[in-house]
Amino acid sequence: MIPPLRLDSTGVKQLAREYGADLVGIASAEVLNAFPPDPLCPQTPDRILPSCRSVIVVAQRIPAGAFRCKNGALVQYLDMLVLRKMDFVAFRIAEALEAAGHPSLVLASQETDWSMKNASYGRLSTRHLGVEAGLGTLGLEVNILSPEFGPRLYLTGILTELALEPDPRITEQVCIGESCSRCLHSCPGDAVGHFDIDKRLCAQHAQEFGFATGLKLFRDMVELAHGPDHRAALHDAIRSRDFFGFWQGLLRVVGSFGDCPRCLEVCPVGNDYYAFLAEHQRVIPERTPEKTAKAKSFQEARKYRAAIAGLNDWNARWVGPDGYQGIVARQLQAFKARQQEAADGTEERHG
Repeated sequence: MIPPLRLDSTGVKQLAREYGADLVGIASAEVLNAFPPDPLCPQTPDRILPSCRSVIVVAQRIPAGAFRCKNGALVQYLDMLVLRKMDFVAFRIAEALEAAGHPSLVLASQETDWSMKNASYGRLSTRHLGVEAGLGTLGLEVNILSPEFGPRLYLTGILTELALEPDPRITEQVCIGESCSRCLHSCPGDAVGHFDIDKRLCAQHAQEFGFATGLKLFRDMVELAHGPDHRAALHDAIRSRDFFGFWQGLLRVVGSFGDCPRCLEVCPVGNDYYAFLAEHQRVIPERTPEKTAKAKSFQEARKYRAAIAGLNDWNARWVGPDGYQGIVARQLQAFKARQQEAADGTEERHG
């Protein structure tokens, strides 16, 4: 039974958890309007709902089994189920707020606004929402990393006209950073920069049957239609692996949705990593001398305080202005202590 909604931050968070949210935080719309990720293409609440006062940020973890699986299609199908659950939770919160007299709406979390940029650029950036709502900080590959689940989560936002007390941002980098660089070492497209990502290189692996693939398919079919023996050529094209993959992506997002899981699998941040992934992901086969040298150059740049675009004064807000100070090491120690307590308790019951 879901309890009556308390119209304050505590009550809204309680409601989100009752509906199944793994994490929930609140960001101020005024702050989000003042600090867009890219001021030239501002992803701000006032462009969507000028009367918005707060954004409630809901996160759902991706079950760790996805990152022990060798079949990428199954990983993406699980992602779709997680996104469906997240949208359900967010909708029920918006519904409850509106029933209490506060107009609210759910953000389309996986969407590109083509009026601003033409590649994976939504009306709001959910990862930056998560940082502003105190759920984590951005990692070397600019995914959001939460202390609980690392980068293995999805987020969405509920824009509401109800003014709620915002959560403080985490001011210490959650990402271990250049001395770790496991995301860089594992990336099949070598797309990871210095707190930056090359989206085109990433998409070649993350979106095998995404928009770019579909566009190429239709261009090729137009050319085939004007070529010799076009009937046979079009028949073969329609029965090709790529055409089938694109169709399946439209139906079930498999292959079309941005999720090459490698950087998520190997990130050592999060209790789920210690519990389920550490042994399974210990070795990174994709690591090369070139990637190792790249990571070392990042360490040198940080050591000698070089100008780093991903860590400039503007971006430091979301990466963590105070740098990494051992949050993951402390978390690992606490996790091992809880495991030992549980083991001791089991021995006592069976002693």
